[in-house]
Amino acid sequence: MTATDPSRSEQDRLSGAGGRPSGDPWGVRRAENLLTSLQGVLSARIVVSPMGEVEEVHVLTHGGTPPKQVVRNVESALLAHLGLRIDHRKVSVAQTAEVRPIEALDQHAVRDIARRREVLFDSLEFQGGGSSRLTLSVALHIGDEELGGSAESVDNSRARMQAAARAAVSALEPVMTRGTLEIEGVQVIEAFGRRYIMAGVMVVEARGTSLLTGTCELAESPERAAVLAVLDATNRWLSSQR
Repeated sequence: MTATDPSRSEQDRLSGAGGRPSGDPWGVRRAENLLTSLQGVLSARIVVSPMGEVEEVHVLTHGGTPPKQVVRNVESALLAHLGLRIDHRKVSVAQTAEVRPIEALDQHAVRDIARRREVLFDSLEFQGGGSSRLTLSVALHIGDEELGGSAESVDNSRARMQAAARAAVSALEPVMTRGTLEIEGVQVIEAFGRRYIMAGVMVVEARGTSLLTGTCELAESPERAAVLAVLDATNRWLSSQR
């Protein structure tokens, strides 16, 4: 290590203007704090000899900055702020993936899972059409894209449930890359002491047809459960298409 000012000792240059903090005789902590203030640097450790000469500089950074640039940044910072000129061969750089708090990682994981679920439910609305008929409108979204579909129904429980399923299938048409979807049927089933809506969705392709099935517990309205059962049946198939 070569000093830019020969009149000052190695120790004085590490500790600043001659001051040596208690418990840190060579001012190593000050130099490490300086390095961790550099952009992209997560941590820094400086190893000195018993005489205060810098022997090693270890830096942990994000993966965004090339290691050679990190070394140049370390050399420049130590020279400009502490008057220390070090051999670049003494600087070792380790890079890691982005480090975030656990809470941020949890939120990111939730968003990532939501993105992988191809189509998500937004809302279901009823509009009276007169003569005991209704129009059911379903709103879905995939990523930032909004999807909508509707179907008419007579005003009774079973018909509304079937219409909600048809409206969901209609909303899915814009994201179909091959084939078409048709509702095979929707029905209420009982299992494990609970009631569920089960939807059968037929995939019609040039090479043939296949039946997709999905379920949703009947916790709120049968119509809402019918829409969610359709999505349960089709999401995995749609994901394989995309």
